[in-house]
Amino acid sequence: MTPGDQEEAQPLLRPPGGSSAPRGRRVFLAAFAAALGPLSFGFALGYSSPAIPSLRRAAPPALRLDDAAASWFGAIVTLGAAAGGVLGGWLVDRAGRKLSLLLCAVPFVAGFTVITAAQNVWMLLGGRLLTGLACGIASLVAPVYISEIAYPEVRGLLGSCVQLMVVIGILLAYLAGWVLKWRWLAVLGCVPPSFMLLLMCCMPETPRYLLTRHKRQEAVAAMQFLWGSEQGWEEPPVGAEHQGFHLAQLRRPGVYKPFIIGISLMAFQQLSGINAVMFYAETIFEKAKFKDSSLASVIVGIIQVLFTAVAALVMDRAGRRLLLALSGVVMVFSTSAFGAYFKLTQGSPGNSSHVDLLAPVSMEPASGSVGLAWLAVGSMCLFIAGFAVGWGPIPWLLMSEVFPPYVKGVATGVCVLTNWFMAFLVT
Repeated sequence: MTPGDQEEAQPLLRPPGGSSAPRGRRVFLAAFAAALGPLSFGFALGYSSPAIPSLRRAAPPALRLDDAAASWFGAIVTLGAAAGGVLGGWLVDRAGRKLSLLLCAVPFVAGFTVITAAQNVWMLLGGRLLTGLACGIASLVAPVYISEIAYPEVRGLLGSCVQLMVVIGILLAYLAGWVLKWRWLAVLGCVPPSFMLLLMCCMPETPRYLLTRHKRQEAVAAMQFLWGSEQGWEEPPVGAEHQGFHLAQLRRPGVYKPFIIGISLMAFQQLSGINAVMFYAETIFEKAKFKDSSLASVIVGIIQVLFTAVAALVMDRAGRRLLLALSGVVMVFSTSAFGAYFKLTQGSPGNSSHVDLLAPVSMEPASGSVGLAWLAVGSMCLFIAGFAVGWGPIPWLLMSEVFPPYVKGVATGVCVLTNWFMAFLVT
């Protein structure tokens, strides 16, 4: 094993007392503050689902979206996020993890402000592009920050909370969209990033990043704040200083193997079609002729939150590989059932007969399409549950865990760029 490989395998910091859990609990507060970025990210993703139907139904002279503009309104956020992934990869190493999270609040607030004040389609698209830029930065920096402040016993739990906050943000957008018009919904979108900005001002930079910048005293203070003690301090091994990324490093197994794994996981996550479902959940159920399409999308959001929470609780015990395999099997089965629903109802005049999800079964018209309508809801909920258990949180968690410190910013940025570029192609 080369000295470089040894450096990659050794943590810069060890938790106080070796393997025992530290007494300090401020690490959870810091993780929550950082996870408000993913919450904002999830709200921005879910915003289009209730906003698009409202904008498409608007009558002149009110601002209205046609089919092409509605498609761009949903998808353009992924282009902004791809650019944000590149920018975030540069920021996270040069500005630091904390400052990067603070900076990403600016395009979040600016984007939703532009949407709120929109007088034409271009302002809507511009606002979505800005929120997408913030999504790309937040989706990169928040997992890195949380993985570097967490001690091993809770790293899986806190890392999974990134995805949990994303789906809570999506659910919040669905629930709020049930009662708010699209402009007021955009106003609500400014709240989580503003709250994150206030909280993160009180949180420390990660000890690992401070060590790579040769700020030993600041690293000790940050570790004492987060873990409650500086016992178990370990001097960083030789070569742990910030080195920067060079293409020649891709020849090393400790770099190119996690690099390939990270890119592959991000690509497969998007090829599952999850963002298409999240962006257009309400539209999908409208096409399936559900009377309560907004309620159906809320149910999907609740399912995603519940199963992401389950994944966070079992992540460190069950292991990443098992959950990925189980998640993949469930998603294959559910998407097959959902495709079968649309195939079987294709050409049917009533399709699902505008099934009211709140109506008792005895009150529904007796037809085969009614049962198929519940097949659509059931298979979609199963798909969301399967994704939430494995393919939702694990790629983001592994991305922040497997890269050596000196290539983490660039490598993570490439993975996020891959994720959002694939999301754009899918949506």
